[in-house]
Order: sequence, then structure tokens, then C-alpha cells
Amino acid sequence: MPLALLALTLGAFGIGTTEFVIVGLLPDIADTYAVSIPTAGLLVTGYALGVVVGAPLMTGLGTRVSRKRMLLGMLALLVAGNVLSAMAPTFGMMLTGRIVASLAHGAFFGIGAVVAGNVVGPDRRAGAIAIMFTGLTVATMVGVPLGTLLGQHFGWRLTFLMVALVGLIGLLGVTMLVPEQPAPPNARLRTELSVFGNPQVLLAMAMTVLGFGGVFAAITYLAPMMTEVTGYADSSVTWLLVLFGLGFFAGNLIGGTFADRHLMPMLYLTLGGLAIVLALFTVTAHNKFTAAITIVLIGALGFATVPPLQKRVLDQAAGAPTLASAVNIGAFNLGNAVAAWLGGLVIAAGFGYTSPNWVGAALVLVALALAILSGALERRAATIEPATPADPLATARS
Repeated sequence: MPLALLALTLGAFGIGTTEFVIVGLLPDIADTYAVSIPTAGLLVTGYALGVVVGAPLMTGLGTRVSRKRMLLGMLALLVAGNVLSAMAPTFGMMLTGRIVASLAHGAFFGIGAVVAGNVVGPDRRAGAIAIMFTGLTVATMVGVPLGTLLGQHFGWRLTFLMVALVGLIGLLGVTMLVPEQPAPPNARLRTELSVFGNPQVLLAMAMTVLGFGGVFAAITYLAPMMTEVTGYADSSVTWLLVLFGLGFFAGNLIGGTFADRHLMPMLYLTLGGLAIVLALFTVTAHNKFTAAITIVLIGALGFATVPPLQKRVLDQAAGAPTLASAVNIGAFNLGNAVAAWLGGLVIAAGFGYTSPNWVGAALVLVALALAILSGALERRAATIEPATPADPLATARS
């Protein structure tokens, strides 16, 4: 593994911990600021929307900046946002800190995916992206549960200070291990924007929004669901998040392994399975054993879509991949924001803590329909392309 991928993995670990640690701490933060659980869920929505805005904004501003400098700048933002979150005296300031940290997310993963793809051969691109995203999955297995445990015993503010320290370590790793990759000499924002005229790029991003959003509809409210419905103690949320992280880790490896060879079939299988599992979670959440198994499956099936969806965008936007890659990371988080908001709506409407699972299943079903449409359009385009004549002389005579 090139050392550059190790550095990107370190940075991804810091960002992943920042994004997901809020899930296990949501009830504690709600108590601190005397707000409801759906209101505290805005910390998830706000972060996600910050990624949606920050991904194209930061990448567009950095079109002419070297990719290494962009990565370092994003990690500096991450550290600053987490420090602000830790010190926030009000809920509004806490939300501001989350948004500051989120501005780094999309550009880091978008540019990082391009860098990862450049340090390996074209036939290993999805695998390299999966290695970088391993930092994100390890964050869900290690960083998030430890952050939750730390927050429950010593206060959630200390958790965010520790996450800032993780981001600082990631910054040092990128400084030492990632080689300079200057911006392409012909880099122009107009060129980067032109790829969004490709319907396949837009379809892939829509799949990203809806498919991964389905995961967050359920996971955002995992802590209250497990304690109020399943009957787990508050302390059990930590190891339930470990199970979710294990699913993430396995799904990332599976997605990275098969996306280079069977990309579209991989998407059909994972999206279909995810929709079924999310629907079943409304039932399995009432039993401790089946709930735990379902959490692993949601993590595995959900994250197995990430490498193929990111590769799909890079392949379809091959001429100008940087902005498209970053915007697709924003698309993941747009799905997170919409799903978290919709999940909060159905809970506030009185449908119970399991109702967001139905929201997630519906979103994923729409993503599956779009994947099938995308594959059909691609096959149709391949069949109507004029075949190259085997005998040019015969063609000339005709």
C-alpha cells in the first residue's frame, strides 16, 4: 500500500469520527442544551448540509491549488470546528462548530479519492478508494464507540476535544506522507462544471443521495431507538456502534473488491438488500438479538455502496473528476441530512422511534430504481453505437 494511502486513511479516520460520534452522544447533548431529540438531530442535519455546501465551494475555490495543500487546509478546518463544538456555550454555537468542521468533509474525501486513484493503476481505483475509506469505517468501529464511552463518563465536550486531536494527527500524516500533486495545468472551474451535463453522473449522484440517506434515516436515531424500544441500557449503545462499525468495515472491503469488476450488479444487490433490511428493522428492533444483527447488516450493505458509487462518478466524469468527486461526497451527506430530517419528522408526528426505518427503506428503493434505469441507459447506448467495420475495403465498396 502506498504511504500516501495510509496518510489519507488517517485523515479519513479523523473526519469519520467527527461525523459519526454525534450519534452516540445525541441524548447527552440534548440534555445539556435542554432541547428535544429531534432538535438535537439538527446537529446531524447541519453537518450534512455543511458538507453539501462545502464540497463544491471548497473544491471550486481550490481549483488552482495543489491537492496536498487543499487536503491540509481541509484538515485544519476540521480541527477548528471540533474545538469550537467542544467549547460551545449554546446549542446555536454547537451547531456552528459542526458546520465549520463539515466544510472540510466533502473536499477532503473528493480530492482524496482522486489522489488515491492516481497512486495506483486504473484497474485498482475502486480498491484504492476503499482503502482510504477504511479510515472512515475504522472510525465507526473504534473512534465513535470510544468517543461515546468517553463522553458518557467524562462529558461529551472532552470527546470533541479528542476528535480535534485526531484531526491534528491526520494533518501531520498528510504533511509527511502525501507527495505534492499540483493542480492540473489546464484546471478550470468551467471544465469541472461541464461534467454535470452527463446524465449518468447525475443519476449516480441521485443514487448516492437516496441510497446512503436510507442508512442515516435509521442510524441517526439509533440511541433512542435501542434504549426506548429494544430495551438496551444507555451503556450498551457503545458496543452497538461497534457492531455498526464492523458492518461498515466489511461492507467497504466487499464494495471495494467487487466494484472494479462488477460495479452495477454490485449496486443492484446491495441496494435491494439494504431496502429489505431497513424495512425489517421496524420489527427486529423489538428484540435485542435481532436488532444487533440488523445493525451489522445495515452497516455492511450501506457502506458496500460507497466505493462503487464513488467509482461510478469518477468513471463518468473522467475528463474533470475533482469537483464531481467532491460533489458526490456532498451527495452522501445531502442524503444524510434529508433522511435525518425526515426521520425526525415522523418521530415528532408520533409514529415512534422505529418509524425512520420505513423512511430509509423507501429512499433506498428509489435509489435502486435509479440504478436499474442507469444500467438500462448504459446498455442501450452501447447497443446503438455504430460498430467499427471489420473490412474497411468492403465498407468503401458499399
